[in-house]
Amino acid sequence: MKILLFLSIFFSLILVSVRGGLPNGPANVEICDNALDDDGDGRVDLNDPDCDCPEAAPVSRIPNPSFEEQDCCPGNRSQMNCATGWIQASAPTTDYLHSCGWMGWPDLPPPLPFPDGEGCMGFRNGRPGGNSGDGPQANWKEYAGACLTAPLRAGVAYRFEFYIGYTHRNNSPPTSIVFFGSTTCNNLPFGGGQADFGCPTNGPGWMQLGSVAINGANQWQLKEINVVPTQDIHAIAIGPGCVETPLDISTYYFFDKLVLAEEREFTFRISTLGHPCSEAFGLSIPYYDTLQYQWYKDGIALVGETSPQLKNIKEEGEYQVRALGPNSCRITTAYRHRRPTSYTQLSAVICEGESYAFGARNLQGAGAYYDTLKTDNNCDSIVRLGLEVIGQESDTVYARIFEGDSWIVGRRPYTEPGRYTATLTSRYGCDSIVHLVLETYGAYFPNAFSPNEDGRNDTFTIYAGEDIQEVLRLQVFNRWGSLVFDAEGLTPGAPGSGWDGTANGKAAEPGLYVYQATILTTDGREHLIKGEVALVR
Repeated sequence: MKILLFLSIFFSLILVSVRGGLPNGPANVEICDNALDDDGDGRVDLNDPDCDCPEAAPVSRIPNPSFEEQDCCPGNRSQMNCATGWIQASAPTTDYLHSCGWMGWPDLPPPLPFPDGEGCMGFRNGRPGGNSGDGPQANWKEYAGACLTAPLRAGVAYRFEFYIGYTHRNNSPPTSIVFFGSTTCNNLPFGGGQADFGCPTNGPGWMQLGSVAINGANQWQLKEINVVPTQDIHAIAIGPGCVETPLDISTYYFFDKLVLAEEREFTFRISTLGHPCSEAFGLSIPYYDTLQYQWYKDGIALVGETSPQLKNIKEEGEYQVRALGPNSCRITTAYRHRRPTSYTQLSAVICEGESYAFGARNLQGAGAYYDTLKTDNNCDSIVRLGLEVIGQESDTVYARIFEGDSWIVGRRPYTEPGRYTATLTSRYGCDSIVHLVLETYGAYFPNAFSPNEDGRNDTFTIYAGEDIQEVLRLQVFNRWGSLVFDAEGLTPGAPGSGWDGTANGKAAEPGLYVYQATILTTDGREHLIKGEVALVR
């Protein structure tokens, strides 16, 4: 009797241990769907090797499908060679973006985060102008290529599934993405180094396998192309369609997570319900009545979520489904849920004392400001504002004019010596103060002279003070416009430095004459002075 009682207690302890451990003792079996660390090893549910289950995911025949494997870290554009397994297929070069280094053109930012990992590929479809300024290059098309890890067999149905990314709407206009194939890897690269060669089928050895239309902005979209090749395909190239694109803007797009596999391999996978930023966003898995489902976030079970659909997802993370059958266990590929974020750059100028409305704030100081807005889809849109403040500036201007001339400040002319204050308005509407100190040059231009050799006013000359350096040229014309006097390098007021009233060696007729003088002042400026002088005999 004692032996039977001992055996009963022993097997009871074993049963309790298998189901999760004694109430107050160490656990030794991980239960894979309760969000608890049952065996005390610091790992929960799918993060514990005890819960290992084969992944139900298509294996891409494209090497390095998410551009994560690297031969080097990109430091600038045109470094597709840094992505292991990828080949720069065309003469126009695709770009390799990775968080370890170069993250794209500043004016053509990629949508973040990337769909899978930390890298992606960027490419153009047309270019706004050539190096010689000869206008848009409509056939500038950038392609990346790869030799497949296993060929596509003729007559077999395949699916090419990929994420396409868009930058600003103007720079990512609607277009088509085309999937090309070749029976040999020897056709990579193509085009013979010609920058305007265009798509692969403009030369021999390539065929178009399929295409899909795309349209979006500041986001990633999942697209697919289904193909049944007529020949065995060993190499592929991807990029824009063959239609020439003569645009005057830079067009740009991104690729990530390129999965090429047999169509039947895609049947068991997570799909989305609604926009990733909507309150009702959810995930779904195909339903089979022979399977039991369990949803996980970051490898930890969402207790109670056992239907084919997971609704109203609020938190970002990696979501998976475990499906248990009578004799099987499968885990889906993780779906990485991230709320897309767009970025916008603004600049503004205000006057000192004014304010600028930016979101819920009224800004008055110069600097860089950030605000997060909501798009129509409830996504975050981060706006960066560079604000410049122009203060009320004050300046003093010292100026000189000849009598009869004017000095203009803004639109107002000043003709008399004196001190003035003027207010100018910039193109931004900001005021600046100008203090004008206006004086006249010390110069006298006689309006008559009498060359009668009496020792007074016998010569027409220019009298000047210390601020006149030289009369560079003095010309006198009669009433018919004929030149009667022309001299250069005259010293102002010097005896004999001017017109003596003769023309061609003879006494000129009395009357009214016109003169013009080019005068150099001590401030280094040249002035052209015109006037009339009367010759009196």
